[in-house]
Amino acid sequence: MSKKEFGTVYLVGAGPGDPDLLTVKAQRLISQCDALVYDSLVPVELVNLVSSTCQLHSVGKRRGHHSVPQRKTNDILFDLAKTYSSIVRLKGGDPFLFGRGAEEASYLHKKGVPVQVVPGVTSGIAAPAYVGIPITHRLAGSSVTFVTGHEGIDKKRPSVNWRSLAKSSDGLVIYMGVHNLKFISTELIAGGMNPSTPAAVIQQGTVVGQRFIKSQLVNLFDRVETENLVSPSIVVIGSVVDFQIEACSPPPAEVTFPIPI
Repeated sequence: MSKKEFGTVYLVGAGPGDPDLLTVKAQRLISQCDALVYDSLVPVELVNLVSSTCQLHSVGKRRGHHSVPQRKTNDILFDLAKTYSSIVRLKGGDPFLFGRGAEEASYLHKKGVPVQVVPGVTSGIAAPAYVGIPITHRLAGSSVTFVTGHEGIDKKRPSVNWRSLAKSSDGLVIYMGVHNLKFISTELIAGGMNPSTPAAVIQQGTVVGQRFIKSQLVNLFDRVETENLVSPSIVVIGSVVDFQIEACSPPPAEVTFPIPI
């Protein structure tokens, strides 16, 4: 089967939760697509943008709730491309930032399926912004590193070298880091990061239910345990945390998720 005989799969970023942060292009594609394949962190408000004839497929993955294996998701996308002309693969945040979008794109490309990527607003930028924390600042941080705090057990490359990161960047934005926060904090301090470095954890950053704490790095894990913060959360570490401007924080959006968070 040639590329011309397949429909196009659009890898679309849904943004960090607040539906108002969806891009115009993403909204157009969702409203016109023949099939929608979406994650658990995609709000119902975005799923409801589809037409009445659109085929819906939930393939959400969450810690402890791995409903659809990645291989199965790949197969679903390929099968849909055989039948429909426009398939939207709607992924939380940005599809190419810790979202397995590259894996899906590579799989489909090898099968001869046309793929287009539509970037989305990532939670690593949006969640800090929604509590007024700039992830860079002329007086506090000219560099920032985005890093995953939860790596797959089947990863075929070395794990994150937290000790090396301790002095290599002005700030760290950590995705999926709450579960491993004690280890991460210990490793950063062992690598030379000042234990008193400002840090923050933002849970459900852009939606109602948002929770937020600030602490010195050395006490961060204990604060998270005491306050019972859980995923999905973004961790920010660096002097930029002290430049928080609460007055510019937009209100979190009231949304509904296919899988409650």
